Amino acid sequence: MDCDQLVRNGYVIVPDFLSAAHTRLLYQYAQQLPDYEWQQAGIGRADDYSTNTRIRQDKIRWLSRANTLETNYLNGLETLRLQLNRELFMGLFDYECHLAHYPPGAFYRKHLDAFKGRSNRILTTVLYLNPDWSSTDGGQLVIYGQRQEILETVLPEAGKLVLFLSDKFVHEVLAGQRDRYSITGWFRLNASIGGVIDPSR
Repeated sequence: MDCDQLVRNGYVIVPDFLSAAHTRLLYQYAQQLPDYEWQQAGIGRADDYSTNTRIRQDKIRWLSRANTLETNYLNGLETLRLQLNRELFMGLFDYECHLAHYPPGAFYRKHLDAFKGRSNRILTTVLYLNPDWSSTDGGQLVIYGQRQEILETVLPEAGKLVLFLSDKFVHEVLAGQRDRYSITGWFRLNASIGGVIDPSR
């Protein structure tokens, strides 16, 4: 991965970050998960947590090391965490992520993943799983600059990874025409209090 681009721009887009075979297995795995494994995604945290389908309409499933396929992905992101710490001295402590399923027509309005000084989420990652995705399918990730100008419109192509600073870039997910699967995650600092990682502020 080009760490220099991440330093220059605050974000980087990595085509083919994950092999086609591994991406396909994750895509098939996400597709076959039963409905009860998914939960409606929400906004906010702890006492401020709520679901609001006018803002966010995806469903999520958190990854864990209880499953071999999920573990393999988490191991790959652990390797990336170590690279980022080695090359950029970011002090990233751990990583959390979830599968995201956007049914046809689902979207996520403009938002920030973290507010400066109020979260230990430092870097956001999004990995796309759908094969044969075209611009007519929609579902793009739009990344905005400080003046709300569009910096990138990212087509969710299989194996592509997007990383960006969580507290800097407002972004949104446009509605798509097909079921859209991805893995969204965050590299975090260690801001634990009383044994609780990333406690509510």
